[in-house]
Amino acid sequence: MIFQALQKVFRKPLYTLLALIVSAVVFAFAVWFPNISLIVEVMGHPGISFSQKLDLPISLLGSIATNFTLLSASYTIAIALLFGVNLAMTIYFLRRKISEVRQSGVATGFIGLASGVLGMGCAACGSLLLTSGLSLIGASGILAFLPLAGGEFGILGVILLVVSIYLIAKQIKNPAICKI
Repeated sequence: MIFQALQKVFRKPLYTLLALIVSAVVFAFAVWFPNISLIVEVMGHPGISFSQKLDLPISLLGSIATNFTLLSASYTIAIALLFGVNLAMTIYFLRRKISEVRQSGVATGFIGLASGVLGMGCAACGSLLLTSGLSLIGASGILAFLPLAGGEFGILGVILLVVSIYLIAKQIKNPAICKI
C-alpha cells in the first residue's frame, strides 16, 4: 500500500523535485547549524572573495562525516529524506483532498520533524537545539542520563516521520469515502 501511494505521488516530477529540494535544505541546515557563526563571519568579511565565500558552505557539508557520530549522521540524513518525502506527500494529499484532510497524519509528521530537529546534532555538541533550549531552564544536565545523550530524540523523529508517511500513504491510497 505505501509503495503504491509513493509511486502515485512521485510519478509526478514536481513532487519528486519538491522532496529533493526540501531534503537538501533540511540536510544543509542540520549540517551548517553548528557552524552558523563561522558562516556568518565569513560571508560578512569584505576581504574574502566571493568564490571563497561560496566554497565554505559547500565544504562544510562534508562535516557530516567528521563532526557527527555514525548514529547522529544516520538519523540526520534519514530525517532530511523523510521530511522531504513527507512534505511532498502531504502537499499532494492536501491538493487532492483539502476538504477531507485528517489532522492525525499531518500532525504526526510535524511532531516527527520537531522531535527530529530537537535531536539533530554533531558529536561535539550532542543534541544541539535541545541542549541550548533546555539549558535556559537548567535542564540540559538531564541529557547526560539518557543512554544516547539526546540521540533518542533523533530516533523518535525518524519513527514519527515514518508513521506519518504511512498514515498519509494510507489516506492517499484509500481515501475516506462513504460506502453506499
